[in-house]
Amino acid sequence: MKFIKASLLFTLMCIGSTVPVFAQKQFKALLVTTTRGWHHESIHAGVLAIQQLGVKHHFQVDLLEDNYGINDKNLANYQVVIFLNTTGDILNEQEQKVMERFIQSGKGFMGIHSASDTEYDWPWYTQLVGRMFVIHPAIQSARLNVLDASFPGLEGFANNKQWTDEWYEFSPDKVEGLKTILSVDEKTYNPIANWEANPNRAAVAGKGMGAFHPIAWYHNFDGGRSFYTNLGHLPSDFSDPSYLSHIVAGIIWAATGKK
Repeated sequence: MKFIKASLLFTLMCIGSTVPVFAQKQFKALLVTTTRGWHHESIHAGVLAIQQLGVKHHFQVDLLEDNYGINDKNLANYQVVIFLNTTGDILNEQEQKVMERFIQSGKGFMGIHSASDTEYDWPWYTQLVGRMFVIHPAIQSARLNVLDASFPGLEGFANNKQWTDEWYEFSPDKVEGLKTILSVDEKTYNPIANWEANPNRAAVAGKGMGAFHPIAWYHNFDGGRSFYTNLGHLPSDFSDPSYLSHIVAGIIWAATGKK
């Protein structure tokens, strides 16, 4: 009888509490999908997938619907900002300063695919991402190489996994200390790319990056953290368990600094 009364009292206390029991998430992520250029078909699939990862791994995902959300007061509520297939010049100077202060406060950034095709004229951002998109050949299948198996989420890419995606050719490193965890074997696909002249591109022809062609990396930067992956062009990527493990590991590390 005493046990029943105690249980009833606990239940009533929980009901009357303004804070739901076990409701607090481990962190909050702000998901940005703004484009000022190419709009990837995979954005919708990516939003749904990352929201489901939040449910599964108990972190909150808020979708940014307009850039008015990029202010110091709002970003103080988040531990990581995710740029999902963003393109072009998406933030004004004031919003850029907000992002800089966010990272400098010890928070994290996660860039997916064309996050490296964003904000070329913002030097701080190019260093945050680490390497910037230059050009890509046609979508092809190729073999991946895991370079650092100690970083979580790469188990599905082991044993030179075959993967189909849009293989970016990147600029030289924008900052020292990038820790590359995944590369692509250029010998298993044709890296040659030729585009018509485009004033918004740094180059109109590509020949690949050679023996070392980075695909995913991370680093500590300006007081915070940054993780980037080239993978994520195709909508089907966001239903592949190997890929979902890869990006959730990146999100968790960027948000918490923990592997």
